[in-house]
Amino acid sequence: MSTITAARVWIVIFIAGLVLSGITAFPLAWEVSLVSQVLHGSPAPGIVPGLVEWIDLIHHALDDTARYPFLSYGTDWLAFAHLVIAVAFIGPLMDPVRNIWVLRFGMIACGAVVPLALIAGAVRGIPLGWQLIDISFGVLGIIPLVFAHRLALRMEREASAPAAVASEAR
Repeated sequence: MSTITAARVWIVIFIAGLVLSGITAFPLAWEVSLVSQVLHGSPAPGIVPGLVEWIDLIHHALDDTARYPFLSYGTDWLAFAHLVIAVAFIGPLMDPVRNIWVLRFGMIACGAVVPLALIAGAVRGIPLGWQLIDISFGVLGIIPLVFAHRLALRMEREASAPAAVASEAR
């Protein structure tokens, strides 16, 4: 596999993750209801009662806020933001070297997930386990970006090497 193909594969993986996390933010109430039903139909209440209680609390909160559909507008914007950010990575997909700054932006954003989850999670009363799940999005998201970034740097070095040899020969 060529260097550019490998970089593009990593970028596509990152874009797919953004799109998937964006799309799944739209039907949040339905998804949490489904997870709650599955958990209650499994041995989970006896094994991880805290998780089941937390999912049930989220489920009830989403049911309560269904009376106020404008509150879901916030998660609609969250979903939209994921999709728009995914579009920004089309530039690096086409030319990773020229658009390396977008890869760097993505890595910074992934790193920023950690303090946001810890600070906002503590302020909002989110259990630490759930904060760790949120943090995992940044940790997992940065992996394909690091690989794509390294490959873009390699392509940049390879592109500049012939120019350096040519200038030395003059």
